[in-house]
Amino acid sequence: MKQLLRTIVFASFLAGLLAAPARAQEVKAGDLVITQAWSRATPNGARIGTGYLTIENKGPAADRLLGASADVAGKVEVHEMAMKDGVMTMRPLDSGLTIEPGKTVKLAPGGYHLMLFDLKSPLKLGEKIPLTLDFEKAGKVAVSLDVEGIGAQGPAAASGGMKMEKMSPGMKM
Repeated sequence: MKQLLRTIVFASFLAGLLAAPARAQEVKAGDLVITQAWSRATPNGARIGTGYLTIENKGPAADRLLGASADVAGKVEVHEMAMKDGVMTMRPLDSGLTIEPGKTVKLAPGGYHLMLFDLKSPLKLGEKIPLTLDFEKAGKVAVSLDVEGIGAQGPAAASGGMKMEKMSPGMKM
């Protein structure tokens, strides 16, 4: 009986690992398609967080991400991080971020991103943070940021889920 229970528990665990990852949220707003909206968890006491997402413009005209807002933050700004003469710089994009027709713009670590200032509470792994994007043409668009781990480099769904390198020697099927 003990062996059967162990086998059932292991089979359930294995099925969870091998199951297809949940499809990331896709939001359509006019000609724009917004996918892979995510953030990183923040330590207790942190006052700043970040947001990342992908915006595809399937239309014939450019649109511009002007800004964003979130209940969890006092202010949200669109920023650019770049290397110039060997120095990392970060600056707000006061004029917004243009998404040209037929192009995709990725907000990701080390490049364009959203800065969430004056956090009212820490961003916790597994949470979904409601966020409203403000576009010049598409208007206000509601999305949710999936909060990943503190050191995450991308959304979990984009990595294809968890990998199982090898089984522990004590586990039997």
